[in-house]
Amino acid sequence: MSAGELAIVLAAVLLTIGFAALIVVLMRVLDTLRILRSELTDLRHETRPLLAELRASTDEARDAVEEARHDLDRFDRVLGSAEAISDAVASSGRVARLALSAPVIKATALATGTSRAARRLRRRESRETREIERRATTGQHLVVVDDSRRGRRGRG
Repeated sequence: MSAGELAIVLAAVLLTIGFAALIVVLMRVLDTLRILRSELTDLRHETRPLLAELRASTDEARDAVEEARHDLDRFDRVLGSAEAISDAVASSGRVARLALSAPVIKATALATGTSRAARRLRRRESRETREIERRATTGQHLVVVDDSRRGRRGRG
């Protein structure tokens, strides 16, 4: 054998060993793919009910959110109505206060003035009555002069 033939034989042996190793590796990859495929099938069988339950829960949550949104819109309308009523009541209270405050103040002033005048008249009458009684017991005559400008009474 020549060196060329020896190189060809050696190359053929190495290629055969390489192909055998490649076949072993490819067989292991094929077995791993079969195992992976069976695991994936099992996983699909287990997750289908979970996905169906998740879809049902999502639909329920969506319905609950829609209902909450509807309730929130309704509450917003009710709150707006309550604010409008509150504003109307507040403004009517202001209008009533403005409309009634001047007459009430005038009536109060009139009542206060009338009560003061009545007290003064009663005091004046009681003083005059006492003076008349005193003079009557002593035998003197009383002349009452009203000097309203100075607020004094003169006796004569």
